[in-house]
Amino acid sequence: MAQNGSSKPGTSTGSNNQYQINTDTYTKHLKSFYDNWQSHNSDLWASADAISIATPPSSEDLRYLKSSAINIWLLGYEFPETIMVFTPNQIHFLCSPKKASLLETLKKPTKDAMSVEVIFHVKSKNDDGTALMEEILAAVKPGHGSDKPVIGHIAKEAPEGKLLEAWSEKLSGSECQLVDVTAGLSDVLSVKDAAELTCVKKAAYLTTATMKNFVVPKLEDIIDLEKKVSHSWLMDATEKAIQDPIKIKVKLKPENVDICYPPIFQSGGKFDLRPSAQSNDENLYYDSTSVIICAIGARYNSYCTNVARSYMIDAVPAQSKAYEVLLKAQEAAVGAICPGNKVSAVYEAASSVVQKEAPELVQFLTKSAGTGIGLEFRESGLSLNAKTDKLIKPGMVFNVSLGFQNLTAETQNTKTEKFSLLLADTVIVGEKGPEIQTGQCPKQLSSIMYSLKEEGDEDEPAAANRSQARSDVNRSAAGPSKATLRSENQEMSKEELRRQHQAELARQKNEETARRLAGGGPGSGDARGPSRASSDLVAYRNPNDLPYAKELIIQVDPKNEAVLLPIYGSMVPFHVSTVKNVSSHQENRTCTIRIIFNVPGTAFNPHDANTIKFQGNIFVKEISFRSKDPRHSSEVVQQIKTLRRQVASRESERAERATLVSQEALQVAPSSRMKPMRLPDLWIRPTFGGRGRKLTGTLEAHINGFRYSTTRPDERVDIMYGNIKHAFFQPAEREMITLLHFHLHNHIMVGNKKTKDVQFYVEVMDVVQTLGGGRRSALDPDEIEEEQRERERKNRINMEFQTFVNRVNDHWTQPQFKGLDLEFDMPLRELGFHGVPYKASAFIIPTSTCLVELIETPFLVVTLSEIEIVNLERVGFGQKNFDMAIVFKDFKKDVLRIDSIPSSSLDAIKEWLDTTDLKYYESRLNLNWRPILKTITEDPEKFIEDGGWEFLNMDASDSESEGSEESDKGYEPSDVEGEESESSEEASDSESLVESEDEDGSEDGSDADSEEEKGKTWEELEREASNADREKGDESDSEEERERRRKVKKSATFSASAKRRADFGSGPSKRPKMR
Repeated sequence: MAQNGSSKPGTSTGSNNQYQINTDTYTKHLKSFYDNWQSHNSDLWASADAISIATPPSSEDLRYLKSSAINIWLLGYEFPETIMVFTPNQIHFLCSPKKASLLETLKKPTKDAMSVEVIFHVKSKNDDGTALMEEILAAVKPGHGSDKPVIGHIAKEAPEGKLLEAWSEKLSGSECQLVDVTAGLSDVLSVKDAAELTCVKKAAYLTTATMKNFVVPKLEDIIDLEKKVSHSWLMDATEKAIQDPIKIKVKLKPENVDICYPPIFQSGGKFDLRPSAQSNDENLYYDSTSVIICAIGARYNSYCTNVARSYMIDAVPAQSKAYEVLLKAQEAAVGAICPGNKVSAVYEAASSVVQKEAPELVQFLTKSAGTGIGLEFRESGLSLNAKTDKLIKPGMVFNVSLGFQNLTAETQNTKTEKFSLLLADTVIVGEKGPEIQTGQCPKQLSSIMYSLKEEGDEDEPAAANRSQARSDVNRSAAGPSKATLRSENQEMSKEELRRQHQAELARQKNEETARRLAGGGPGSGDARGPSRASSDLVAYRNPNDLPYAKELIIQVDPKNEAVLLPIYGSMVPFHVSTVKNVSSHQENRTCTIRIIFNVPGTAFNPHDANTIKFQGNIFVKEISFRSKDPRHSSEVVQQIKTLRRQVASRESERAERATLVSQEALQVAPSSRMKPMRLPDLWIRPTFGGRGRKLTGTLEAHINGFRYSTTRPDERVDIMYGNIKHAFFQPAEREMITLLHFHLHNHIMVGNKKTKDVQFYVEVMDVVQTLGGGRRSALDPDEIEEEQRERERKNRINMEFQTFVNRVNDHWTQPQFKGLDLEFDMPLRELGFHGVPYKASAFIIPTSTCLVELIETPFLVVTLSEIEIVNLERVGFGQKNFDMAIVFKDFKKDVLRIDSIPSSSLDAIKEWLDTTDLKYYESRLNLNWRPILKTITEDPEKFIEDGGWEFLNMDASDSESEGSEESDKGYEPSDVEGEESESSEEASDSESLVESEDEDGSEDGSDADSEEEKGKTWEELEREASNADREKGDESDSEEERERRRKVKKSATFSASAKRRADFGSGPSKRPKMR
């Protein structure tokens, strides 16, 4: 039970200690501890003069100890084999040297906050610690007037290990009076602060998601397919799901989470409603009138939550009535958890409902309505029974658990005659009342009832109730019944299950697309900035501003951005932006300068408002000059080009800035208010530009955004939290850099570049080249030492980034950022695959919300929620690679292609797409997506009527593509040569089929075969094909072959069976293009 689920701090070493105690939390909790001790010393702390907390050695068993809870609450970690003794003026620690070095940081904050001295008694490895214990007891005795001090300890915790056993003997043998202070420690832990409640809420979210996204679908799948699965198997699978939150779509790090207890699954008439119950090895029982109880609990940063639900299958009236009474009783119990009420009022509210609704069930009601919950699964002193008279306070957390044990129902099955029911939820006591944290798990009667009966086997009221249930097992008319689901106890393969899920996704996707298209698709935004009209181009506002010219030669005025040309004895100025092109040509001793101007009305220079206003104007399109001075001519041309380039660059940047969305101002965090969060020596991508030497900068997190700055005053970038769409942290593993990447909602300017992706990184390894060119031995000591330094540097940098990310994540948990849903996401490297998203091959990695490639530029960040479908192209036997086409919900966006993905990654990609609820299709060829999307946007109703995206379904379209002459439209063949060879083979196959039909006809002796029925000869078909080619124009060989095959199929006399054989033998069938 160490913080964040990490290892115990005793395992860390040296000054590079990765464990850090949060001194702010420590001093806050220490003050609360001393205040409670002083205020309730007589009633809760048994008038103790000193408090002893002895933590036993670490254990692999899942257990809850008060001493461990105090360790985590006060210090943030569990310190095994450590003794803490609190006196009014001192705190004594007896521990190992490593733990003492970590705890050394507590001396100053303890002295400043509480005027209490921290004293360490460091025990060496071979020391039994008895002498140090004598020192502690000697320090405790002078602290009061009596010779027999009262020392409080946790009486129920038996000493474990040699150190604690020796300490227990010392306390018992000394002149000290021992008292139990468990009640005081429980009272200290009962009320949680804001940070603790955040951990409880995250744990509750994980618990709820596990029940909704894993347990319930798993049960439905088992019942639907009639699998034989044991309770213990379900327990193990659920435990793995909790410990790997990404599988249940929860963005929590695995090292921060754990189970509260092994998940409990019970059915088949054997029920135990105690929290210590276990799942047995018997199979899940789900026949009619059976009850299934599921209870799961998850922890986040060691804070516990719990939820339990009961599911009924074809329930009889007695079972339904008992569940409705239990539901009302639990709701009454939750309603009584209000500040100021006694704890006993909770159980009284529940029992009074049962007494009123069903008095015969009172004797079966559990003896308590739950307990307090937090760092311990059951907090002593806060049991929700009729005897606890403590007052409920805001900040308390309760596990409200009610049930009926061993009820009897009139059924024809001995396994379902006895049944039990259980409901449990985690509730936080707010200022205004109870806040149910696991309420997202449905518990209404219609949501927990399942039906396996045929439509005619159940009465109408029951059918009406069950039709509201969200379970897929309830299949009265929409799907097969239980009788048709029986599969001789054979489980379906993973591919079949994936296919079923994809079929359901296809239905949902078509409905979603229909609703979106019916409401009007996303608008087409024009990202280009407003162009400057010609009236804005002013070089000189007054003729007197023209520079004096000694002679009539071409001049360039960089200050006013003008070119002065001698025309008819006068210098005529032109703004450089009106110049389209300038060139010089030398012939003999004469040099010709040719200047071409931008003329409105041409294809690349449309009319602006000024030219439309003055339609009678005459524009100079081109002008030429001759000079006998080639040197001056080349200088003038070069000056004009340089000035044009500078002005164009400035105007481009101005146009880009004009389209930027204005952002809020950065609120710089004062150092006195919050501890600075910064990462030094970072590089940025995209770079600032400029010709100077590139400099590293510092990234700082402030109140409402990040700021990156270098030592140069003009190199600064502000990123507002509200503009961050996705934030990624990718530590260096096989790469050379550790990075933080921000994908933004709106563009910002980095230097003079407009971008939506900003990345900060550090190179973890230096590129070293050995002088002399020889290879160094792997056993070379210098080589080994160098590798060791590189590993240490990489781990240190990764840890610095991780600490920064953790602190920013904690900052983002504040209420003002709740709607932004901000949290650093980490790529899941084990799901990555190689592909070519742009021009070069890259390693593409999924995250919980995106598909990213953050090493090579340009970066790839694809939000999964914006994807409509994924089409896997060039999938077939013998292919080494395939392509992925990602179609976005905004049909005006181009389809993203990731090419040349190794075929070995196909199954893993399918599995990932399926688990993220993305509908995918497969095709044998590449599709031309632009005309397809254009057709959809032009006629969405036709698209929906034709089945939506099902035209991509390879299995469905294979049977429909026979005889389709337009099936090849919308496809682009990926290999012309391969298609030529296939075409010739198909043509020969078709010829042999025609001949066999003619032979069959002759054997039948039919004399009615006309010349038209026999079909045309190959020579006639070749002549027609050649004529068609001349009329139609040049085509590729593959088009000729396809045209010839169509004519053969159209003209030759095929029977229906022959046509089917010809289509089957002609290679992979083409899918029909959606019209």
